[in-house]
Amino acid sequence: MPMFVYRGVAAGGAQVRGELEAQDPRGAARQLRDRQIRVINVSPKREAGLKVGFRLGGRVKGKHIAVFSRQFSTMISAGLPLVQCLEALASQAESKRFEEIITKIADDVKGGSTLSDAMRKHPKAFNELYVNLVKVGETGGVLDTVLNRLSGYLEKAMALRQKVRMAMLYPATVLFVAVVVVAFILAFVIPVFAGVYARVGVELPLPTRVVILLSNMIRQYSLLVLAGFVGLVFLIRAYYKTESGKLLVHRLVLRAPVLGGLIRKIAVARFTRTLSVLLGAGVPILDGLAITAKTAGNRVVENAVMAARTSITAGQTVSAPLKESGVFPPMVIQMVSVGEQTGAMESMLSKVADYYEEEVDTAVAGLTSLLEPVLIVFLGVVVGGIVVAMYLPIFRLITVIK
Repeated sequence: MPMFVYRGVAAGGAQVRGELEAQDPRGAARQLRDRQIRVINVSPKREAGLKVGFRLGGRVKGKHIAVFSRQFSTMISAGLPLVQCLEALASQAESKRFEEIITKIADDVKGGSTLSDAMRKHPKAFNELYVNLVKVGETGGVLDTVLNRLSGYLEKAMALRQKVRMAMLYPATVLFVAVVVVAFILAFVIPVFAGVYARVGVELPLPTRVVILLSNMIRQYSLLVLAGFVGLVFLIRAYYKTESGKLLVHRLVLRAPVLGGLIRKIAVARFTRTLSVLLGAGVPILDGLAITAKTAGNRVVENAVMAARTSITAGQTVSAPLKESGVFPPMVIQMVSVGEQTGAMESMLSKVADYYEEEVDTAVAGLTSLLEPVLIVFLGVVVGGIVVAMYLPIFRLITVIK
């Protein structure tokens, strides 16, 4: 059946927009009236070809999910019906893609589906952690509390991700500029010097010959070098998609000299925060560990968490497999062990998450302050080395003339 785009007013007075299938505009208006929506406009949906297909395949931004969760929690706490909340949230969604998803969820709920099952159909917006917590909230009648916890979790996760991203932005920008500048010098400036030296017939020192050789390689084989680089990236990505490749890369990242410590702290903060939120919402620890493993973001951490889950099913402790993995610091192991013994696992994990999130802030600041002088020295050595190498023959000529 054809699709129609509608705009109307829900029973609570909120404006709603969305799409539905119907035989004709009258059928679409009839469906809206059955949903107690006063129709303002109904029109056939225009097809947008590949553009629509690409847009519908994209992910919803984390900040939109966090705002949605916070507003949804407030509305439910105020006693508004579930469908009315969803329709109101769809009408004020910042993203068109997210608006469509919320509208479809509202339609599924109206058709008798549970909220968690309706959200499970949209994994690019609501991951397994989100869906399972919503299911717990529905079952226990504490959906507003769970959504409030989720919004806080998402806001902290976004803040952590933003700090790391900002810390990496500066060195990435400097390295990009350095590559562009060096490539420009080698491709356009060095050939001028090389031509002058060739006409003079002066004997060139080794550093100058090396720089001219690099310049000739870039000018003559630039396409070949670019193709080789693209091929190498493709091979690395293909290997990374395999289980052994992903495990190897993640293990090497954790062992990296400076960056590895930061990645480890981020992994610990994410693990403890996620498991704390799940246990606080009433999710059984076995299910909580399974969900946490899938959202760990690092295959080494994921394997350690799944080993802990297996240990529990065998009647053993959580802390022992975490210790054997070598990923988690002794303090985390000790806090988890105390949480197991006292039955206060959620509280212990929350405290560990708070501590390591602060540690990430400190590590990011330290990494940024460390990278600035290193990058400046690196740029000075590279660019200065090229300049000195090209002026060495001139210095030699001046010496000879004197």
